[in-house]
Amino acid sequence: MLDRILQRVRDYSPHLLEPEGPLPEAAVLMPITRGESPELVLTLRASGLSTHGGEVAFPGGRRDPEDDDLMQTALREAEEEVGLAPGIVEVVGPLSSLISLHGIHVTPYVGIVPDYVEYRANDAEIASVFSVPLEFFCQDPREVTHRIDYQGGAWYIPSYRYGEYQIWGLTAIMIVELVNLVYDAGIEMRRAPASYIDLTR
Repeated sequence: MLDRILQRVRDYSPHLLEPEGPLPEAAVLMPITRGESPELVLTLRASGLSTHGGEVAFPGGRRDPEDDDLMQTALREAEEEVGLAPGIVEVVGPLSSLISLHGIHVTPYVGIVPDYVEYRANDAEIASVFSVPLEFFCQDPREVTHRIDYQGGAWYIPSYRYGEYQIWGLTAIMIVELVNLVYDAGIEMRRAPASYIDLTR
């Protein structure tokens, strides 16, 4: 499975946005554990943060002027937030960039990490670190669908429940792109799913 992930992400041509004006840049790392049943490593952001507090996210943050590129941003932030040493991350490549609700241009990078890492959450930013089997998302076990207007059209974004964690928003969009790429999951975000109920009517 790991070879398939590596090959498909390396061969992928992500959609990299070109915003009309200058936007703050950020990057996140999508860590995938090395093993027969790969898992995605995620964080629960501390509730007291000014943006995205109490939400599930990948480790990451805004680009610093000292960062050579956005990949370095993702690795630096992952080390600062969860203690993930850059030297043990095999960065595979980027997925499509996105613009957050706060007007930040975010680029995700897929990285392979060892099966067992002793993560050290930065208490000022991260409440907990957890992992979810990648295959969990393949059957699209969404709890609910959120409709948002994005890039001039309607998007139907799944919200997943894994234990005590709710995974939604930009994080869910990144995960859907990954599982569609790696597993041919066929999860559609540009059309409403059959289960979608429009409560605005």
